[in-house]
Amino acid sequence: MQTIRELFKIGPGPSSSHTFGPMRAAQDILASAPEAKSFEITLYGSLALTGKGHLTDAILKKTLKGKFVEIIFDYKTPQDHPNTMIIKAFNPDGSVITKTYVSIGGGKLMIDGQPPQSAVDIYPHTTMDAIDQYCRENYLTYDEYVSEVEGKDIDVYLAKIYKAMIDSVKKGLSKTGRLPGKLNLDRVAYALYESANTCHNEADRDALLLQSYAYAASEQNASGGTVVTAPTMGSSGVLPSLVYHYSIDKKIPKKVIFNGLKVAGLIGNLIQENATISGAKAGCQAEVGAACAMGAAFCACCDRMSNEQIECAAEIGLEHHLGLTCDPVMGYVMIPCIERNAVATTRAVDAARLAKYLRNVKKNRVSFDMVVKTMNLTGKKLPMELKETSLDGLAAVVMEKENNK
Repeated sequence: MQTIRELFKIGPGPSSSHTFGPMRAAQDILASAPEAKSFEITLYGSLALTGKGHLTDAILKKTLKGKFVEIIFDYKTPQDHPNTMIIKAFNPDGSVITKTYVSIGGGKLMIDGQPPQSAVDIYPHTTMDAIDQYCRENYLTYDEYVSEVEGKDIDVYLAKIYKAMIDSVKKGLSKTGRLPGKLNLDRVAYALYESANTCHNEADRDALLLQSYAYAASEQNASGGTVVTAPTMGSSGVLPSLVYHYSIDKKIPKKVIFNGLKVAGLIGNLIQENATISGAKAGCQAEVGAACAMGAAFCACCDRMSNEQIECAAEIGLEHHLGLTCDPVMGYVMIPCIERNAVATTRAVDAARLAKYLRNVKKNRVSFDMVVKTMNLTGKKLPMELKETSLDGLAAVVMEKENNK
């Protein structure tokens, strides 16, 4: 299992697999063929079907600016992975360099069948059960375990992640107007934030504040702004909203926030290691579901709960997103993605609260490892049309109504 630095990355939205990954692929082919004057890029599967809405073509052309770029959307040719692209670079001497890229989620790439060079396993354990046993034997909390494996400088990296998360919420709250694209959606984060500040009911105010933060970061993502993969960009509103709430509203010290991020990263790592964080592979349960589990663990850690309670919180957060489809309307990371981030944010808080008291009265029969395995199995059985292709689900129903107007 790799460093959580590979999980938390800062980059341009709206999609880690469809925007961030292709951007890095274009950067790689440029490094391999710096003299090339033209490029032919063929997108397959989910990249082809939702590439326009996810700005895949736009980020490729922007990264290869000054070059002639032909982009081919191949909707029919099957590939082993739905996020496959082949890039051909044409050099002045007539030679051609061809590389196959697979965007595996979180901005990571497999290049010509090889895993990322930075994908070095540093964790000695790959399941929560194994981590639990090690922590019990060595009297460690989860955040202490992460620090032991990652080294002291992990806090320096998390400080950058923390700042980027806070910034994504602040920038989202500061903007009004419409989001880019054909859906013509208004930004609503600021309006929700203003509504929260006029609430007389404290519970309503706190929930609405959280959701306004999730909208803010998600709207930043949907507009192509800079966000943090947590674990993906499609789910980049959940954890940042909680980080903002605990840091700005609750005045929790940064050290505690960093510990919460360590635990959230550990949860995301375990999901990626034993299942997937790609919506094109397993639906939105792998993105927003994973983010909710990470958020629940973050809350539980910041509230200084035990390892058992934190695991329970993460398990609850993921379990109740099982089967969630990825069906973005017109391929944009807007409907239902933004609202899903907001709902998952409050569900993460609820999961942590429930785990705090539930774990005191009963032993959990369903472990976190079990739910991760179940999510993976469920993802494999979801039809392709409901895994980031915009061919069915809300993507089909909403457009059917629009077309019948």
